[in-house]
Amino acid sequence: MSFSEAEVQSARGAWEKIYVDAEDNGTTVLVRMFTEHPDTKSYFTHFKGMDSAEEMKQSDQVRGHGKKVFSAINDMVQHLDNSEAFLGIVNPLGKKHATQLKIDPKNFRILCDIILQLMEEKFGGDCKASFEKVTNEICTHLNNVYKEAGW
Repeated sequence: MSFSEAEVQSARGAWEKIYVDAEDNGTTVLVRMFTEHPDTKSYFTHFKGMDSAEEMKQSDQVRGHGKKVFSAINDMVQHLDNSEAFLGIVNPLGKKHATQLKIDPKNFRILCDIILQLMEEKFGGDCKASFEKVTNEICTHLNNVYKEAGW
C-alpha cells in the first residue's frame, strides 16, 4: 500500500466531508445498495421485510449499520499512512465477512462505488477522485483476505 503524503491528506479531506454526517450518508449508501442491488439485502435477515427505500431510511437497524460501515472506513482512512495498522483493521473485517457472515466479496465493490457516487453528487468530481484510490485499496485487501479464506 503506497500513498504519498499528499494523497493521504487529499483522501482524508474528501472523507471528512462525507463522514461528518456518517449516519445519514451511511444510511443513504446502504439504501441505494439494497434498492439498486436487491440481492445484497439477502445477507441481512432483519432487513428483508423492508421493501421501500423510505422504510429502510427510517429503520434504526439500517441507520445503525450504515454508521458502523462508515466508522470502519473512517478507521481505515485514519491509517492510510500506516500499512500495518490499516491491515490490522481490514484483515479481521474481511475474515469475519468471509468466514462467519459469508458475504459475497463483490458487495464491497458495490458499496465503495456507491460511496464514490455519493461523494461526487454532494462534493464534486475532485472529492470522488481523491478517494478512489482508497476504495481500490480497501477492495483489493478485502479480496485478498477472501482468497486466503478459500473463496
